[in-house]
Amino acid sequence: MADYEFLTTENLAGYIASKPELNSRINAGALVSVNEIGDGNLNLVFLAKDAEGRGMCLKQALPYVRMTGEGWPMTPDRARHEVESIQAHRALEPTLLPEIYLFDPGRHIIAMEDLSDHEVWRKALNRGEKHEGAAAAMGRYMGALAFGTSTFAMDREALSEAIARTQNPQLCVITEDLIFTEPVVSAGRNSVLPANEPDAADLSADPVMMRAMGQAKWYFMTHAEALIHGDLHTGSIMVRHPSDTWVCDSVKAFDSEFAFYGPVAFDIGILFANYIIAAARAYALREDDRAARCLGLIAQSWDAFEAEFRRRWPGRLDPRVWGDVFLEELIDRWGKESWLFAAAELARRTVGAAKTSDVQTLPDNLREGAARGDLQVARQLVREMDGDHSPARMAQIAASVLERCRTA
Repeated sequence: MADYEFLTTENLAGYIASKPELNSRINAGALVSVNEIGDGNLNLVFLAKDAEGRGMCLKQALPYVRMTGEGWPMTPDRARHEVESIQAHRALEPTLLPEIYLFDPGRHIIAMEDLSDHEVWRKALNRGEKHEGAAAAMGRYMGALAFGTSTFAMDREALSEAIARTQNPQLCVITEDLIFTEPVVSAGRNSVLPANEPDAADLSADPVMMRAMGQAKWYFMTHAEALIHGDLHTGSIMVRHPSDTWVCDSVKAFDSEFAFYGPVAFDIGILFANYIIAAARAYALREDDRAARCLGLIAQSWDAFEAEFRRRWPGRLDPRVWGDVFLEELIDRWGKESWLFAAAELARRTVGAAKTSDVQTLPDNLREGAARGDLQVARQLVREMDGDHSPARMAQIAASVLERCRTA
């Protein structure tokens, strides 16, 4: 099916040796380990280490969805989208994304810095770790993108070229189907515990939720506001902290192959939903203080997002028409829309494909309540987003519902 060679643990050293820009960073002739570490749904991911302790990550896009196999074809051009989005984002926030060493468009391979001294944030949250500063770092990242890749910072010609180059229809269709449509209109990929089947049925039968998902899908497909990450959840963020503190000294967003010009509030809402999912796990385990910390991440990310966007606002290209009243209305609208996208992500991660380990790894008797809580939070968010849509209110709703729904 593919017209290019796939990387393997056996041929990876030879590949590195064939690329001087890679072999200068790691000794391909003295590799002590080569491991395939990809645990995502789409790609091959390898980590190589040499005898001097130098490391490198190599990621290769397959011509199909890895979790399902060749029956679900998928353009490997997503690797280009990832590289170009990282380059654009690093120009704005260089410390919050991995460094790219090489992009091989013929084989759809990205070689980038080794982040094995970091950990996927979701895994750390599942263990109850804190990683202070991570939520604020991601808020700053989203604020930088919202301004720096938008019409506020880019002239019309450059913006038009960027929008055209970053069109990403195949991966956008995945989002449109899996996040907005299938949780409420099943296409055969949904699944829940038997105990949660009534909850999933109630979700599909909820006219308010159905209308909201239609609205969210339309925003996603039509609001080309900024070059967003497109899949910014706790599983696509790496964190690191010194051994003597929980304060992060490094936070990295990765896996931006879903990047395209879309609604700013999408990344925000997706991240908020995953904080709520982390809290659902904590409530299920009767760790209420930990749950409160997870829900507190919502405000940390939002406050940093808003602060970064406001910091950059004086540099907007046309202050004649984009005044301060417009700024306030824009920020308020993004806050409201983030509730809509958070609801969509909560529903998708509960009944749809690509669920999260936060809830999936719970014992079934606890998982039932966590899943029910996430669905009920989603349904309440779309009912209340026209009122107080502050981060504090979102956390309050989630805390009340998740605590009520947890099972013994």
